[in-house]
Amino acid sequence: MIIFRYLARQIFQVMSAVTLILLVVIMISRFLGYLGQAVAGEISSDILLQLMVFRLPDFLLVIIPFALFLGILLAYGRMYSENEMTVLSACGYSQKQVTLSTIMSASFLSVLMGVMSLQIAPMGLQNTERLLESQDELTELDLIVAGQFQRFDAGLRTTYAESINVGANGRLLNNTFVAWRRPDAVAQEQGLRVILSETARPIIDESSGRRFMLLENGVLYEGVPGQADYLVTQFDEQAILMPEPARITELTREKSMPTSTLWNSSDPAHQAELQWRLSVILMIPILTLVAVPLSKVEPRRGRFSKLLPASVLFALYYVALQMAMTLLEDEVVPIAIGLWWVHGIFLALGLYLLYAPKLRRPAKFKGQGART
Repeated sequence: MIIFRYLARQIFQVMSAVTLILLVVIMISRFLGYLGQAVAGEISSDILLQLMVFRLPDFLLVIIPFALFLGILLAYGRMYSENEMTVLSACGYSQKQVTLSTIMSASFLSVLMGVMSLQIAPMGLQNTERLLESQDELTELDLIVAGQFQRFDAGLRTTYAESINVGANGRLLNNTFVAWRRPDAVAQEQGLRVILSETARPIIDESSGRRFMLLENGVLYEGVPGQADYLVTQFDEQAILMPEPARITELTREKSMPTSTLWNSSDPAHQAELQWRLSVILMIPILTLVAVPLSKVEPRRGRFSKLLPASVLFALYYVALQMAMTLLEDEVVPIAIGLWWVHGIFLALGLYLLYAPKLRRPAKFKGQGART
């Protein structure tokens, strides 16, 4: 029991460090992507933190299996290079016992991954979809950030507001600048309209449901850049029709569906998503079985010698699962085969790495040590 706790502690310490590093990298990368969408006016900056929280379980489904794989390699690699494994073997703790202890430790992680894959991650993706769908109801004025020039309507319109006040009637933009080009204009004589107004606010036409930007107390400039015959018009109120926002989608519909719905469906796309969620659970013991014999290194080679080939092996495992999902969705392979053949290959690889050294070991004859 003492050895079991020691081995588990060595693995999970390294795994926790790897998970934290990878999670920070992925979170920063995804946050920058969302931040770019917010700056471009595609989503509101108010939901960035919520999006990151809801996507966190989905990120962990990819990070944790890889972190466990590296954790076993690095922890046991250090123990091999410092001869700790040799001492354990001399005390009668065989590699088979090390493998069983490691699989038992990983089984607790499999339960956690099962709950996360089958319940928590789909719920997080459902909330993500709801947040993104709520952005469809926002007007251009809801997405404007004070003090920044932002482009809308496929780059045809540029909007700027010096400051923004939020009250009971919604957002009120102060000292607003709006410039837009006519999309049907000839490139050589492209018309341009520029509006400078004191305030701007969103309004909705009750009869048609269309959304407008109502600008108040401003000046409208119309003309062609490079020419002096601009038309200048002062106005008390000027309404600009807002285009219908495009639906923001970054997830497939199956990813956010409840597991119970996928389980009762015979659709190949639904079954592919269900088998992927189950595959996350199966990856833990299979990767453990592969990592334990792969972590054995010679003392002079160092514990990092097999890190690169092991990472390539994990990448092949992950890519093969993604390829199998595509084949299942396209009905190239039957549901009964699905993603299971990929797990079968890597399970066979783990068993081979575990038992191949014993099979190659030369047999000892009874009379081998006799004197002549």
